Amino acid sequence: MDRRHFLQSTGLVGAGLAAGCLGGSANTGAGDADVTMSVVAFRPDAITVTAGETVVWRNTSKQSHTVTAYEDRIPDAADYFASGGYDSQAAAESAWRESAGGRLTPGGDEFEHTFEVPGSYTYFCIPHEARGMIGSVEVEPAD
Repeated sequence: MDRRHFLQSTGLVGAGLAAGCLGGSANTGAGDADVTMSVVAFRPDAITVTAGETVVWRNTSKQSHTVTAYEDRIPDAADYFASGGYDSQAAAESAWRESAGGRLTPGGDEFEHTFEVPGSYTYFCIPHEARGMIGSVEVEPAD
């Protein structure tokens, strides 16, 4: 059972204490999203999960955003991830430039990715990278 389903089943979704004790996302008031997107920030900007867990990003702002992994800042054996399902950072950036590909629209659009390989992952929002919209996921080995 992943962290979100556990919290939902125990009725602790809204409890910041539970989220902190489980090493997961901060309580953002966004339901079952692990990371929300504000105008130019991921909240929280760093999250720790266990291998096999799925992280959900939700756009709660009034602007479009992307979730785009830095290709050179994920473990070698890890699958690349980007909203829009692109296979590389270059493909995600090109799609954004050409047609806003991979965009998560305002009002709750979501992207999710399951992290299978332990290690550090750094990602960014293509249109807001220059303004510091960068986040990270630390994936710990499963017990």
